[in-house]
Amino acid sequence: MPAPTPDQEHVMAENPAPEHDRSTRATHDGAPRRLAVVGSSGGNLYSHGGDDPVAMVEQIRRQAAAAGFEVTAVQLVAAAASLDAARPDTTATLYTLVGDTLTVAATGTLAEVDEVAERYDVELATRVGDGEIDALVLVSADPLGVNARTVRAAVTAGLPAAGTGGSSIAAAQALGLHLVAASGTTGSTSTTRAVSYVAGLARHFKVRYRPVLGSTTTDDDGGSPWRRISVRGIMVGSLPAFIALALILALGKVPFLAALAPVFDALIASLPVVVAAVAARRVSGLGEVGLVAGVVAGVLSTSGGIIGGLAGGILAGAAVTYLLRWTLAHRFPVTTANIVAGGLSGLLGGLVVFLLLAPVTNALGEGVKNVIDALVAFNPLLAGAVAGLVMWPAIMGGVYHAAILPLVLLEMSEKGHSFFGAVDMVSLVMVSLGITLANVVRPRTSGERALAASGAAVNFGFGTFVEASYPFMFADRKVFAVAIGSATLGGLVVGATGAEATAYLPAVVAPFVATDTVGMVLSMLVGAVVPFVSVLLINVRATRTARTAGSAARAAAQAR
Repeated sequence: MPAPTPDQEHVMAENPAPEHDRSTRATHDGAPRRLAVVGSSGGNLYSHGGDDPVAMVEQIRRQAAAAGFEVTAVQLVAAAASLDAARPDTTATLYTLVGDTLTVAATGTLAEVDEVAERYDVELATRVGDGEIDALVLVSADPLGVNARTVRAAVTAGLPAAGTGGSSIAAAQALGLHLVAASGTTGSTSTTRAVSYVAGLARHFKVRYRPVLGSTTTDDDGGSPWRRISVRGIMVGSLPAFIALALILALGKVPFLAALAPVFDALIASLPVVVAAVAARRVSGLGEVGLVAGVVAGVLSTSGGIIGGLAGGILAGAAVTYLLRWTLAHRFPVTTANIVAGGLSGLLGGLVVFLLLAPVTNALGEGVKNVIDALVAFNPLLAGAVAGLVMWPAIMGGVYHAAILPLVLLEMSEKGHSFFGAVDMVSLVMVSLGITLANVVRPRTSGERALAASGAAVNFGFGTFVEASYPFMFADRKVFAVAIGSATLGGLVVGATGAEATAYLPAVVAPFVATDTVGMVLSMLVGAVVPFVSVLLINVRATRTARTAGSAARAAAQAR
């Protein structure tokens, strides 16, 4: 611990260590331990989550709740730049807690906000002295400045504290503050810092604590990371990389861009890394730490294909969770805990695939591709028709993203294009485009035109949002039957032409990523024109029937 400066010695003399440590006594009437979060957006911290102070505080509150604690006070100065480079006129904001809501208490220059923060420091110090606070969380605090009175009051009361920020923590220790968890900021995230704070305080108060990881919008009780495994979520998260692969494949067909062939090879080789990174981040629930572990695992899993990447990423993500808990339970600084959890977990998951699973996962990927190819080769018309037939029931039943999309991505990882991808584009996107366009040209009511137009634009321009045709399909069984029949016919044409491509691309781009441009154009035209004409005729008949019924009703009314 650094030797105290003369100023620190003076403060320590004013605040000698207490004879009775209030922190070890039972909290007020069995209520939750009350925490005060004080500090700033920091210098080094600014690039490690300090630039988002609201999220940073919310992570602390989330983890505190998991341990049965409650954050009852906040005094956080957030600058618009790193405090290492900030000036007195740098824009800043003071955040405090009003009731249960994190609130902006002051904005202005850093100098102005610091003045307001000092007044809040006086109030918070009084609360500490009155026994209303049971522990402090220091987030790059200023124990000799805007947080001085609160820290001195905590020293006098013998409160425990947890915190990060190298220089500020050293100053707090020199003042005699009882730090139960202390570390620098480098390599940490808002989540891992929050876990470190609460783990240290939970250990001090001898309460059970299991970190709550994952998205704040998901129901996660801090239990097993295996519950966060979702193949559908991982594959959807990885989709942009596969689309990039398809675009490079299309550009590589242009004569003067033939030099892009090595780029395609590099991309297809890196897909396991992308899948592993997304998987580890999702399973770990730890953001960047899980992402790094996934990248390490993915690099070692490339020989196993995307299934190997998926396995390596899942293993790495689960290992991150367990290793982070273990390191923090054994009082590792949060920086070291991040490095150990992220690095070793990636190695562990990657080496399992590299040394053991790669031949199996690679064979499994090749096997799925070969089975699809064999079925298409055996009877391409039947294969295409059946694939088209099941598309709408699959997406309506929630099976599409769990089964069909992974098949599309698996095929693309092996060869850059997909039979199911082509059927997807023709039987879903183009059929939806045909239905919505028909309702633009001849809607049954005036309100349907605007609804259909927005859906058609997204279908054509982005190759997604096939749900735009749902209102028309569910409103009329004949339109629903047209959708199923058109999808089946479109799939049949895909099988007949042998075209392979992908979905999630603009309609004008899809043919150029296909193995057979002419065949893909023909398939897409069938997929769009047949439902367009059919639904147009259905709507014409429906509007005529409605008009005739209306005329008859008016005539009957006039006769009476």
